[in-house]
Amino acid sequence: MDSALAGALRAILYPLAQLALARGVPFQAAQELLKQMYVDAAAAMPSDGPAHRQVSRISTATGLQRREVTRLMQAAVRTAAPRRSLAVDLFTRWMASASRDAALPRQGAAPSFEAMARDLTRDVHPRSLLEELVRLKLVSWDAQADTVRLQADAFVPRDDQARMLGFLADNVGDHFRGAVSNVAGGRPAHFEQAIFADELSVQSLEALRPLISAQWKAMAASLVPALEGLIAEDGRAGRAQDQRLRIGLYEYHAPMGNAEPASDASSSAAPPSPSG
Repeated sequence: MDSALAGALRAILYPLAQLALARGVPFQAAQELLKQMYVDAAAAMPSDGPAHRQVSRISTATGLQRREVTRLMQAAVRTAAPRRSLAVDLFTRWMASASRDAALPRQGAAPSFEAMARDLTRDVHPRSLLEELVRLKLVSWDAQADTVRLQADAFVPRDDQARMLGFLADNVGDHFRGAVSNVAGGRPAHFEQAIFADELSVQSLEALRPLISAQWKAMAASLVPALEGLIAEDGRAGRAQDQRLRIGLYEYHAPMGNAEPASDASSSAAPPSPSG
């Protein structure tokens, strides 16, 4: 393993180890999962070989014994893809709308929460969507005025651990898939850029938070209507609608010179510099 790859793997695996330790996952359990992912990834690799040679091919690629490969292939449990959350869709639409900073009437003609919910789906009652958003503390409902207002800048329900882990898997997973594809020479390349800077104070970080939030709101307000329009256009044109897309914005800060392992290829800059 060359040093650049080793550095990249250390930087990626360290936060995964932190998450596993924080949730009481012992090494043996994580190791078993990693073995399973090795087998899954090897099985997905293109091959012109006959099907009956698959176990041997996977064993050769992963370094695992044939018996171990067979056990993992037989024991693999495939979980169904989670259903899309209508609450997520409704929250995203509202955040991208011109009424994101306004209190909406709960019922009535547009603009109202009920009209927005019914425009999204007729399968779930608006009251059920409202109750779910209130439970997640993403909207507030003023029962006396019978109005609803957004309460959060992003769909990150802090008290819903299962949903937070789902976001971690979806967002980090897709970001990582895109980056790995780029390193492997995949075409077309996935967009991946970042801005990084050193020599900031804690006060400066706090001052940046509103700006970062504003950038996300502006991006969502522009992209969500564009995406909805393209989906509708694809449907009208009868095109195969078999592609998915995730676009994100992330922020991370930590003390300079912290103890976390970093990729050998990483660098920092002051003043701020773009990277990609």
